[in-house]
Amino acid sequence: MKRWNSTLFICLLMGSFAIALPAFGCPFCSAVSQTLRQEMGVMDAIAIAEATGASVRDELTGQVKLKVVSVLKGDSLVKPGEIVSVVYYGTVEPGRRFMLSGADPTAIQWACLPITEVSEKYLMDIAKLPDDGLERLKFYQPYLQHPDGMLNRDAYDEFAITPYPIVQQLKPFMSHEELVSWIKDPEMPADRKRLYLTMLGVCGDEKDVPMLEEMLRSTQASTRGGLDAMIACYLTLAGEKGLGTVDEMFLKNSKAPYADTYAAIMAIRFHGTETDVIPRSSLVQSLHHVLERKDLADLVIPDLARWGDWSQVDKLVQLFVDAEKDNNWIRVPVVNYLRACPNPEAAAAIEKLKAVDPDSVKRASSFFSIPVPAPAATPATSLFRVPRSGQLYERNFANFNTHVPTKIGKKYSDAMLATSPFTPRTEHAFAIAHGMKQPVVKQLVKANWIAVYGVCMVAFASTLTMLYRVLSGGWLNGPAAV
Repeated sequence: MKRWNSTLFICLLMGSFAIALPAFGCPFCSAVSQTLRQEMGVMDAIAIAEATGASVRDELTGQVKLKVVSVLKGDSLVKPGEIVSVVYYGTVEPGRRFMLSGADPTAIQWACLPITEVSEKYLMDIAKLPDDGLERLKFYQPYLQHPDGMLNRDAYDEFAITPYPIVQQLKPFMSHEELVSWIKDPEMPADRKRLYLTMLGVCGDEKDVPMLEEMLRSTQASTRGGLDAMIACYLTLAGEKGLGTVDEMFLKNSKAPYADTYAAIMAIRFHGTETDVIPRSSLVQSLHHVLERKDLADLVIPDLARWGDWSQVDKLVQLFVDAEKDNNWIRVPVVNYLRACPNPEAAAAIEKLKAVDPDSVKRASSFFSIPVPAPAATPATSLFRVPRSGQLYERNFANFNTHVPTKIGKKYSDAMLATSPFTPRTEHAFAIAHGMKQPVVKQLVKANWIAVYGVCMVAFASTLTMLYRVLSGGWLNGPAAV
């Protein structure tokens, strides 16, 4: 049990580092699985094969012999006309074709996926796609509602992993009428509707605002699917004047369901970080309404700190003082807001709060770094570029709210960094933000990478130990095992 606990701890520790990796893609979409293009990229060989008259399944092993028709990748590992064995338990009739994915060049193992004539052409086209985000989207867009489920799922996943600035570049090639019809379809799944609403926010205009407001006010659950993306789209097209409707329906309205209010907060957060359609000074005014709802106030306090809104010191101090046992979780976010605030009254307020609840103040100071104001919102009409080589990037670890400086190499593209959760900073700027000396920051950067490598090595060693104990029987039988 002790060994299992230590291994589990290593896995959790590895997971905490994984959280710090950049997350890219559509702000309201989630890819369902690895895309076919991604799979083709990581496999050693990709081929198209077909069943022949001799393709009879071995009932004992499940293996079927298929004839390779064409090779899309790895022509040094497999050749057209070659017969390969794969494990497949579906229907195998002569002429049926499959996509073969092979791994391990020394002893290649094949996985197979049945394909149609249409999906075969799709795969052949994917293999020829250029390494350009816009060109890829132009290819995938016609497949978003394709009748072949495999193709439309793959096209959706490609959009879901594409950075928002690249989706914006697709604007001249989007079909406004198609998007509106898909959004109005009551049978459209919420995840699809989120993508189409995000796209409508790119290519739509003020004429779409009445339709969107009608959908926001609808009582039909099917109409209001993907509410966060719908509110974001509405605000994109209505502009600052649309905030009044969002405030009235979701933020000021104490009877609004939690899920609806949270969707509105997510939409405003999107506009504060991804676009410059609405000034942050107006967005924070909307978030102030949430402070009146004590059970939800903690959701927006970090946003106010990140966006440098220091007008709520007195309000937050009062929320801290009034907090009771059932909502005292609000106290730590309040202290972190005050720690980030540069105004003198914030420091005085912290001293006052120590007398009310010293433990909360201590927790905030011990386990959380001072929130660092976020950079200005990315312009809505252009691709944001940041310097790469030798630049220091700061990432807020979600689990621990700890800012860790890390150097990012040249292999990350400008487009990836533009949508990543990393904040570009020089070592000097990081030192100022956290009250450190620059040599200390240099040591931190080095120590962070040493820690990452150390954790990886320990995890690898623990895995080998666990495998050895399982295979040798020692894991189950204990020290006395022979």
